[in-house]
Amino acid sequence: MLEINLPLHDKDVEGLNCGDNLLITGNIYTARDAVHKKLADLIEGGEDLPFDLKGQIIYYTGPTPARPNAVIGSCGPTTSSRMDVYTPALLERGLKGMIGKGNRDREVTEAIKRNRAIYFVATGGAGALLARSVKKAVPVAFPELGAEAVVKLEVERFPVIVAIDSRGNNIYNVTV
Repeated sequence: MLEINLPLHDKDVEGLNCGDNLLITGNIYTARDAVHKKLADLIEGGEDLPFDLKGQIIYYTGPTPARPNAVIGSCGPTTSSRMDVYTPALLERGLKGMIGKGNRDREVTEAIKRNRAIYFVATGGAGALLARSVKKAVPVAFPELGAEAVVKLEVERFPVIVAIDSRGNNIYNVTV
């Protein structure tokens, strides 16, 4: 199993291949539909984003509340295609990776290739298990969105699979 420390750099991304199993250590940001819409509005309005995207990974999740003495509640991936309309603009501004579940559209795949980025998938239905890799959770932006607010997660050995690599190879495009 490969291990990588964040933030991501071009050389890190270019060394990963479709289907690679990976453990991620570092900071990732949570963001779902409502956050993506707010980020798109900020970009369209020429405003600054609430966090720097360069070299970062966005995890498509909305964590549940933490139980007593826990850092975070369950934090499983949500369906990535709902963010497809917003993703190319974020990649153009330096976003290097995304974690979610499910396939991405052609425009996102082309933007991944153009920007030397990567798309990872995490196992759906395993949110409680994935939460064990989260060592710290700090709210960053849009607290009014509750569970969908942006949270910076410090993760250690967070398990993912490379679904679309920087060359556009896609695990969902397998022929049998």
